[in-house]
Parts: sequence; structure tokens; C-alpha cells
Amino acid sequence: MNGRTVLERFPAGGPRGSWPAEEFAQARRLEGLPAEVVMDLATDTFLVIVRGGDATE
Repeated sequence: MNGRTVLERFPAGGPRGSWPAEEFAQARRLEGLPAEVVMDLATDTFLVIVRGGDATE
């Protein structure tokens, strides 16, 4: 399956030097989820996603 699960959304205009989406994704990777950050240009937000289905597996 080519789906994705969005775990969290972060506004693109965060404080300078702050990467909350990357920090959130890293914390999920440490928990064993293959989380990654992608940009949603339509909404100007960063999405933390897990590709391929259910994030709760």
C-alpha cells in the first residue's frame, strides 16, 4: 500500500533555529516508528508521516 499516516502537523514559520517537526520525528524514530518530515506546500505546514499504512503497528 502506498498510503501514509500523518502523526503531527507543524507550521512552517517556527522560531529561528527551532525544528519542532524534525525533533518530533526523531523522537518517534527512537520509539521505532519510521517517521519522516515532508512539506505540505498547499497548507504551508510540515507533516510528520509514516509511509505505508498504520502508524500503530
